[in-house]
Amino acid sequence: MTRIVYYTASTLNGYLADPHDSLDWLFAVKGEDGPDIAAFMDTMGVFVEGSSTYEWVLKHENLLAEPAKWQQYYGDKPTYVFTSRTLPVPEGADVRFINGPVAGVLEEIKAASGDLDVWVVGGGDLAGQFLDLNALDELVVTFAPAALTSGAPLLPRNIGSDRLTLRSAEQRGQFAMLSYDVQSAT
Repeated sequence: MTRIVYYTASTLNGYLADPHDSLDWLFAVKGEDGPDIAAFMDTMGVFVEGSSTYEWVLKHENLLAEPAKWQQYYGDKPTYVFTSRTLPVPEGADVRFINGPVAGVLEEIKAASGDLDVWVVGGGDLAGQFLDLNALDELVVTFAPAALTSGAPLLPRNIGSDRLTLRSAEQRGQFAMLSYDVQSAT
């Protein structure tokens, strides 16, 4: 059964990115024993992200000039990007732009994942749309030893403890990795 997982890194005080949509704070964390994102990605059949996340990845990894890197990271798996703008696509990438709410394409996203899971890469409001639809199955947050005074919030929703069940808590180098099962709202 396809699961929808929001897996992200966050500052200690709950920000995904700084006010300029940058993740430089995350890549400044020293250490090589962080989370194994490649193994996680192997269990995913579809990637879902907002336009800010998509644009940051394109720029940070220089994917338009080096499109072979897209295949290295994402393979031939589809990436759904929620945006109202026209954005570039690296050559050979399976990027599907969505202009509208998650509800309109939820079943398509699940079907596209096959027997694998769906990774909601970011941002927080997009993950919140899955949560609002009772479609988010798991929340995995790797908290980094950093704090920001403002930026993009981890998950801009009110969520009671009755909806989250701690599955695991692990140290991964400098990161504290918490995994929660998400319960449907009643």
